[in-house]
Amino acid sequence: MNNNTKLPVDLIQQSLKQATDNISSIILGKHQQIQLALTCLLANGHLLIEDLPGVGKTTLALTLAKTFGLDFHRIQFTSDLLPADVLGVSIYDTTKHLFDFHPGPIFSQVLLADEINRATPKTQSALLEGMEERQVTQDGITRILPDPFFVIATQNPTEQVGTFPLPESQLDRFLMRIEIGYPDQKAERELLIGKDRRKQIKQLESVVTSQQLLELQKAVDQVHISKALLDYLLALIRSSRLSPWFSTGLSPRAGLALQKCAQAWALLQGRDHVLPEDIQFITPSVAAHRLLIHTDYQNEDIDSLIDRLIKQVPV
Repeated sequence: MNNNTKLPVDLIQQSLKQATDNISSIILGKHQQIQLALTCLLANGHLLIEDLPGVGKTTLALTLAKTFGLDFHRIQFTSDLLPADVLGVSIYDTTKHLFDFHPGPIFSQVLLADEINRATPKTQSALLEGMEERQVTQDGITRILPDPFFVIATQNPTEQVGTFPLPESQLDRFLMRIEIGYPDQKAERELLIGKDRRKQIKQLESVVTSQQLLELQKAVDQVHISKALLDYLLALIRSSRLSPWFSTGLSPRAGLALQKCAQAWALLQGRDHVLPEDIQFITPSVAAHRLLIHTDYQNEDIDSLIDRLIKQVPV
């Protein structure tokens, strides 16, 4: 399929509904978080999930991989983890008299970097080239990563013991950041009386193939965004740079991320065009981890500041 070929609308909606329903059968009561995760995947970005342990971050990552039939690897990030544990290592073969490269877990279609902020910055940086360039350079040789390639990193709140805050350059590689939160009472009751989620995931079948996912990602680029909405998007970015609330505003890369995520969100809602509401809804998930609060406003919540920023920019 080339970029000029459009997928039938009914096929797109059928695939996306099947994927959403499949994930919702495991992750209960979190429809919005599931759709945001799917938006990130459709936009061909990487996802950062920041929340407390035990709320379903790892379960969401594994369920996404199973739903799309993608190869999955999980790395538990710890303080003694080395870059080679992520990328792979070359071992000398005495029979062949040469070094044989053994790929690390990064060579998978979905990589779960669990508790990424428990590893040292040196190990965290091992992901940078792969996330940005979709390739890994080891021992002077560049190796291409699978397509699609989707990193889902989970992060504990930074005030917890033994965490290393992610640097701005690493945070910027994540297209979106979301929180899952506690389930509501109804969903939690279903979790308590229902089947073991680990067994259910093992029985979960893929409903969308990896090739169909690649076509859906191409369909995102075909979602129309008008010149007027691009002007609105630029006004939001400019306002973030001029705002006294933030010490640094949104970068050009953040602007591209906002555009792509708005297109993916619109596609997920069954439309072939972007509305202002798409940009407004997606902005907190794209911007919150990129904006630094000015020291004069440290007591303010980042989400409330972004909400005020959106409200002050006219459509």
